[in-house]
Amino acid sequence: MIQEQLPDDADLLDSYSRAVIHAVEVVGPAVVKIDVERGGGSGVVFTPDGLVLTNSHVVHRAPRMAVTLPDGRRFRADIVGDDPETDLAVIRAEVAAGVALPWASLGDSRAVRVGQIAIAIGNPYGFHHSVTAGVVSALGRSLRSRSGRLVDDVIQTDAALNPGNSGGPLVTTRGEVIGVNTAMIQPAQGLCLAIASNTAKFVAARLIRDGRIRRSYIGVAGQTVPIPRALARANQLAVSAGVFVASVEPQSPAAAAGVRDGDVILAFAGEPISGVDHLHRQLTDDRIGVASAVTILRHGERQQITVVPAEAPGRQ
Repeated sequence: MIQEQLPDDADLLDSYSRAVIHAVEVVGPAVVKIDVERGGGSGVVFTPDGLVLTNSHVVHRAPRMAVTLPDGRRFRADIVGDDPETDLAVIRAEVAAGVALPWASLGDSRAVRVGQIAIAIGNPYGFHHSVTAGVVSALGRSLRSRSGRLVDDVIQTDAALNPGNSGGPLVTTRGEVIGVNTAMIQPAQGLCLAIASNTAKFVAARLIRDGRIRRSYIGVAGQTVPIPRALARANQLAVSAGVFVASVEPQSPAAAAGVRDGDVILAFAGEPISGVDHLHRQLTDDRIGVASAVTILRHGERQQITVVPAEAPGRQ
């Protein structure tokens, strides 16, 4: 009987090291240090003509900035588009015509699996081009952006992040960018988050085309509230929570439709609404100008009204 020979620990560690080294050699040359007047962060070049993906909070409202490549080359950069709602931004390094920069490929974050190796490259505390490695700890997390909107499809990793890593890539051993590092949870240890690459690809494409992300809005300020069971049964409601309307913005789509303070929004365009974040997810750009049925509770009775969402004003 021939006994199968298993690799020893040294072989396994060597394989792990080679995998990390390969990823760094592939993506590392495209990872830049971003300097702004008050602070900075990291970014990754994703086109040879100098488009850089980073976090919104790294470059938001920055009047001037510069990017530095690992080989020492430094370029002035300008904002192409900025989306605080997803904490993503695209900037362009001012490279001479015909000059091609090293660039990294954005992978398919749907193919990511919990437990696979994840490598973060960035500039924590200004330490240029630092590398940390860990695993993908979880998928499908949510993260509250600085604007207050919930970002979905966030990757959790234990690859160590520190201030300055923001905007840098989270990379597979094949050298594909699967996320944009955005946050670490303090004082937790090894709990770090990255915006998934598929979200980044969608946002980057819109920012390059329009300079911003178009979203719809109806103009209500609200909070998630539970619906009492007796009230739900009496009105044949399929939801256990809704959005309590605390205030209606004057001259907004909601005001024009007759939404009032104290109403509870239960459904939007045929979709049951379980809370404020759920309502936000429905207010996409394809809803702009489209009449949508909204189910509300008013004085304990179910009613249906029609709201025509408008384009949300851009955040500055």
